[in-house]
Amino acid sequence: MATAQSGTGRTVTTRIPARLDRLPWSRWHWSVVIGLGTVWILDGMEVTVVGNIAARLSEPGSGLPITSGEVTGISAALYVTGACLGALFWGRLTDIYGRKKLFLITLAVYLGATALTALSFDTWWFFLFRFLTGFGIGGEYAAINSAIDELIPAHYRGRVDLLINGSYWLGAVAGALLSIVALNTSIFPADVGWRLTFALGAVLSLVILLVRRHVPESPRWLLIHGRDEEAERIVAGIEERVTADGGKELPPVEDEMTIHQRSRTTFTEIARTVFGRYRRRSTLGFALFIGQAFLYNAITFGFGAILTQFFDVPSGNTGYYFAVIAAGNFLGPLLLGKLFDTVGRRVMISGTYVLSGALLFGTAWLFDRGSLTAATMTACWCVVLFFASAGASSAYLTVSEIFPMETRAMSIAFFYAIGTAAGGISGPLLFAELTNTGKVGDTVLAFQIGAGLMVAAGIVAAILAVNAERRSLEDIATPLSAAEPQQAAARP
Repeated sequence: MATAQSGTGRTVTTRIPARLDRLPWSRWHWSVVIGLGTVWILDGMEVTVVGNIAARLSEPGSGLPITSGEVTGISAALYVTGACLGALFWGRLTDIYGRKKLFLITLAVYLGATALTALSFDTWWFFLFRFLTGFGIGGEYAAINSAIDELIPAHYRGRVDLLINGSYWLGAVAGALLSIVALNTSIFPADVGWRLTFALGAVLSLVILLVRRHVPESPRWLLIHGRDEEAERIVAGIEERVTADGGKELPPVEDEMTIHQRSRTTFTEIARTVFGRYRRRSTLGFALFIGQAFLYNAITFGFGAILTQFFDVPSGNTGYYFAVIAAGNFLGPLLLGKLFDTVGRRVMISGTYVLSGALLFGTAWLFDRGSLTAATMTACWCVVLFFASAGASSAYLTVSEIFPMETRAMSIAFFYAIGTAAGGISGPLLFAELTNTGKVGDTVLAFQIGAGLMVAAGIVAAILAVNAERRSLEDIATPLSAAEPQQAAARP
C-alpha cells in the first residue's frame, strides 16, 4: 500500500478490495454469515409471534390491559414506524462511525427492548418497547447489509445476501410454532407464556451479540476513513485464516485503487449522488421495494381472514398454514440464490418479480372461479412467494451494491424505510378495506393490485437493473473518495 499527503487528507493506493474479493469461500465467511445474518431470524420470529399472540394478550388474565386490535394495529404501526426511523437514524451513523460499532449497538437496542417488552405491565409500556424494538431492528438492516456486502467475496455476494435476507422466514416458521407452544395454557399460565416468547428473543439476541463481537470492521470502510493500517491488519489476518482453512496459497492480485481519505460525507453529497448521478438506480430501488411491499401485503395481510372467511378454517389453525407459506419464502432465496451470481442480476431480478406477479394473477383468477380449497390456496401462495421472496431479497442486495461505498448504509436505510412504510402503512390501509369485506371480488382486486405492481417492478428491473454479478463493489459504483489521476500516489 502506498500513500501520499494532500491538502485535506491522505491519498492511498491499495489492493485491499481486490484481496477480499479473490478469497475462496471458507469457515471464516461462515462465521460472518452466522454472526451477522441470524438476526433476521429474530426479526421474523418477533413479527410472527406478536401477530399470533394478539388474541391471548386481549384475554382476561393475560396481565396486560390491551385489546387484540391494539396489538395488531397500534403496536404493529409503532413497530413499523420505529423500524423506518431507526433505519434512517442508524444508517447515517453507520456510514460515519463504522459498520461494527453500529451492528453491535443496534442489536443491543433490540435485545434490551425485547427483554423489556416481556416485562410489560401496562399498554403504554408495551407500545413504547415495541417502538424501540423496531427502532433497533431498522438499524440492523443498514449496518448488517453494509458489512456483509463489504466482507463477502464478489463471486458469492448475491447468493449470501439473498440467503441472509430470506432467513427472516425461518424466524417466521419458528415464531408460528413457538406461539402454539407458548399459548398452551396446559404448559404455561396465560400471563406467562407470551412473555416467554419475548424473553427467548432476548436470550437469542445475547448469544448472537457474543458471536458478533468477533466479526471485524469492514476494511473498506476503514480504508476510506483514514484507518488503512488497521484495514491492512484485518485483511492480512483474514487471509491467514482462509489460507490455513484451504491449505493452499492465495493467488496474487494486481487490481488496485487510489482513494482520497475522508472523515465523513455530507447529506448534500449523498443526495446529489443518489438522486442525481444515480437517479436511474434510485428509480430501480423505488420500484423493487414498492413492488415487493404491496405483493406481500396483498397476500399476508389478510391471509388469516381469507382462510377463515372463505374456507372455514378455524382461527386457531391458521398458524399451520402460515408456517407452510413461510417455508416457501425461505426456500426461494435458498434454491435460487446461486443463479443471481451465475445467470445474472438483471435476468433473475426481473424474472422473479414478473413470474411471482403473473402467478398471483393466476391465483386471483382461480380464487374468483371458486376453484381453490384452503390447501390449494396455500399451495398457490407458497409457489408465488417462492419466487417473490427471492425477488424481495434481491431488492436489499441491489440497493446495497449499486451505490458508492460512502453512501451505502444510508441508501439501504432510505429504500428500506420507503419499502417498510409502504408495506406497513399504505399497504394495510388499502388491503384491510378489501380483504375484510368478505366479498370474493374485493379480495381478487387486492391480489391483482399486488400482482400488477410486482410485474411493473419486474419490467423496470429488466430495463434498469445493473449487471453486478461477480463484480467488485468499487467496479459497480466508484467510491466518492476515488482520487483523480493527478492525485494518485506512486505505485509501490
